[in-house]
Amino acid sequence: MSQRLAAGDSAPDFTLNDAEGNEVTLASQRGSSVVVYFYPAAATPGCTTQACDFRDNLASLGAAGYRVLGISPDPVAKLASFAEQESLTFPLLSDADHAVADAYGAWGEKKNYGKTYDGLIRSTVVVDPDGKVALAQYNVKATGHVAKLRRDLGIDR
Repeated sequence: MSQRLAAGDSAPDFTLNDAEGNEVTLASQRGSSVVVYFYPAAATPGCTTQACDFRDNLASLGAAGYRVLGISPDPVAKLASFAEQESLTFPLLSDADHAVADAYGAWGEKKNYGKTYDGLIRSTVVVDPDGKVALAQYNVKATGHVAKLRRDLGIDR
């Protein structure tokens, strides 16, 4: 398992393609707080629930000074379809080789139906305007995660 990040760590920079094929870097987000969330697969029930929850809370997160970036190992075409189908207006980024997930500690051993395998661990890392980790959460639940994140960040509804 890759090493998990903790508050105060430098957030690893990355360059990934979004659903439209444009490059997005973490460095380009400097000056803003960024919620970087990792999800296993676009258009699956849990990931759809989580993405729509971020979508529905995007205005209040933005008003509190947070941008949202979703990262999965899905190819760009699948991300584009997912974003269109669910009216997602924040960037979804393709980490096909899971190098970014690995750098963030979001790739590792999972157990499902009695089988053990390596895969993406549903995780959220909040990066402050200076590029430092403000909050890192691993093995988060898809349902209710954004509400918990808002509470942890002190964002009132």
